[in-house]
Order: sequence, then C-alpha cells, then structure tokens
Amino acid sequence: MLSRIDLRGSALPGVRELSGLLPRAATDIDSVLTTVRPLCEDVRVRGAQAVREITARLDGVDAEDFAVPPAAITEALATIDPAVRAALEEAIARVRRVHADQARTDVTTQVVRGGTVTERWVPVRRVGLYVPGGLAPLLSSVVMNVVPAQIAGVESIAVASPPQRDNGGLPDPGVLAACALLGVTEVYAVGGAQAIAVFGYGAGSCEPVDMVTGPGNVYVTAAKRLLRGLIGIDSEAGPTEVAILADETADPVHVAADLISQAEHDPLAGAVLVTDSEELADAVLALVPAQVAATKHSDRISTALHGNQSGIVLVDDVDAGLRVVDAYAAEHLEIQTRDARAVAARVRNAGAVFVGAWSPVSLGDYCAGSNHVLPTGGCARHSSGLSVQTFLRGIHVVEYDEQALAEVAGHIDALAGAEDLPAHAAAVRARQRA
Repeated sequence: MLSRIDLRGSALPGVRELSGLLPRAATDIDSVLTTVRPLCEDVRVRGAQAVREITARLDGVDAEDFAVPPAAITEALATIDPAVRAALEEAIARVRRVHADQARTDVTTQVVRGGTVTERWVPVRRVGLYVPGGLAPLLSSVVMNVVPAQIAGVESIAVASPPQRDNGGLPDPGVLAACALLGVTEVYAVGGAQAIAVFGYGAGSCEPVDMVTGPGNVYVTAAKRLLRGLIGIDSEAGPTEVAILADETADPVHVAADLISQAEHDPLAGAVLVTDSEELADAVLALVPAQVAATKHSDRISTALHGNQSGIVLVDDVDAGLRVVDAYAAEHLEIQTRDARAVAARVRNAGAVFVGAWSPVSLGDYCAGSNHVLPTGGCARHSSGLSVQTFLRGIHVVEYDEQALAEVAGHIDALAGAEDLPAHAAAVRARQRA
C-alpha cells in the first residue's frame, strides 16, 4: 500500500521527465470511443427511444419519459433530512459568496480619439450540467455547477443525473433536493455518455444545449470529447487526485485521513504524499491500514492506495517538494508544512490549494465556498477549475469613426500588403474620400 519513490540525493530531472516518474492514473479515453460513438449516434438518430433502450440496458431502468416530474423535485426537498438540507443551504450560500466576486463587467478602452474597443461579457444561453450518481451521488456537484452558471446569467439550465433503481428510476433524492433549492426545474434521469448525447443533440423534451459541464466517468469524458465543437465543454476530467506536500510538522493522522478521503471517490483515485520527512512517511504508512479498515468503502480505498496512481515521494527538502508538486499539477494540493501560507504562495500548478492543517480537501468538496470541479491528470498546468468565467464569452465590440479610421489607414495598407491580402487594404480605401 502506497509504494515509495525516493528522489533524494541527486538533482531532480526536468519537468516532463519528473512528471513521468510520479504516480498517476492512466485513463485511456480513446479505448472507449468505439463504444461511445455508436451510442451517441443512436441518440442523435432515434432520440428518446434510443435513450430509453440504452438506460434500460445499462442502468436497469425502463422509463417511458426520462424527464423528472417537477412534483418529484419538490417532494425530494420536502422529505430530505433537515441536516442535509441545512448543509446544502450553507454550501450554496458560501459558493455564491465566492463566485459573486468572479462576475465580469464590460470594459471600454479608448484606443484613439474616435476609436474604442469594448469587451462585452455575454453568458452562454443554455447549459447542461452533469451530476454523477454511480459510486457516489454527488449532490454537492449540483451546487458547484449551478451556482456559477446562475451568477454568470445563463438563462436556461438543465441537469442530468443517472436514474437509481432504488428511487423509482429517478436520480438520487439528494441531487433532486439540491436542484429544488437552486430553483432548477429541468432535470433528466439519464446518465453516462447517453446523457451527454441528450444534451448535445437534444432528445425527448430536452432541447440541445450550448455547453456541458460537470465531472463523470471515462464514458462521460469520451462523449464530451466526441461532441466537443458541437457543444462547449468544461474539461475532459479524469480520476480525482490529491497531492499533499508535508514536512515533519504535519500531523500524520491528518495526512493519512486526507489521502484516504480522496481514495474513497474511486478505485482509480490518486493519493500522493510528497515529503522530506522519512519519519512522517513511516508514520503515515503505519496509520493507513487501520484507518482504511475502519471506513465504509475499505475495498475501494485499498484498491486506490495500492494502485500505480498512489504513493509516497521522498525529496530532499520543501523546495524540491515544490518542484515535484508543480510537475504533478494536482487537482487538489494540500500544503501541510511549516509556514504553509508562504509555501502555498509559491505553487504554480494546482487546481486548488488547501493551506495548513485546518483546510482539508473535504472542506473544499463541500463548504469552503471554492469550486470542486477542477482540472485533473496534470491539466492544472494550463487549465482552471469551474467558475463564473466558464459560462461567459468575451466579445470585442469595435467602433471607430471616419477620422479615426483614416488616421490608421496607412498602417492597415502596409500590413495587408505584407500579408499579400490587398482586398483588406481596398476595404479601407473604399471608405476614404477623394
């Protein structure tokens, strides 16, 4: 469990070589495209009937209509555990508070007298939000997807989540209750790649969307890749992961618990400890077996911790550890070191950074106010997590008057000539007075 990689005693390799040495789950999206492509095509051609047959075959639910009745959404909220409702309401309030500060305002720049460029921020018109419901019904993902879309001003929001046989073929009641709290009334009991196809092509009462967001399994991810271009997507999310950069000041009980909590998501989940303290590594390894045995999903967690995607990386010092975690570019990165805030400020690559002993990833998953839909598989080197910005498009609005155009006409003529595009220059000259 949690194999070791010892990088002490010699210079660390370059970023690409280093990232290749580190534990990470292998997700072969291309390998499932042969399954996903005909499934999506079937939904495109046959619509709701294809969805019904696919859902019956894959989920064991045969429903004539996969649209969730509004009454079922209302009932889910009325019957939810009051403690869960209170927790959802608090999570919504905190996520709204953080994401409200991400709202963009139009900016007009006066380039010259009589010439302006305005950047307008326009929301996507309609989005489809996917909420997983396989190993765990992620009702918190409803909050993380819906809130930023609403703040961005998206006018039409639909949610899809897999049907549950033990809930009469409806999505998980917690998912439905979260939708109710957020005022989302368009919900579909459909999961997997077929849900993405429904969003992309439209089927039944679901009209096509402009963008799909939300995490999912490899089949969901493959469908997103297949339909990208027809629809916008947030990312091609892989298995979830956590990296913890820790020194001898970290509490091994905390570190072990945080590695285990992330491994609880999925047998492919990655849990990586990077430390310059062999004593901490030994203590964590000693604590993990008993903590795993004491938790509900011990088999799933054990599989994740034994996998090639998890491990302990020993480094010479925190500086070397920072190089390692930047090369890894974790979805979630915890900093449990001396002067953790200063160390965290030096991180360049992470989906989200959790600073100090009292900021575990579990906090971010639910009630920190941050968003938990984050880049995986090293994509944090170039991508951000879900935010209000995800649902906005910047449109440049150019307005020059006659004099302002005349003043720059010579430069346009020169550049058009250099690019051998004379009609570009002619379009400007046609506006010039004799």
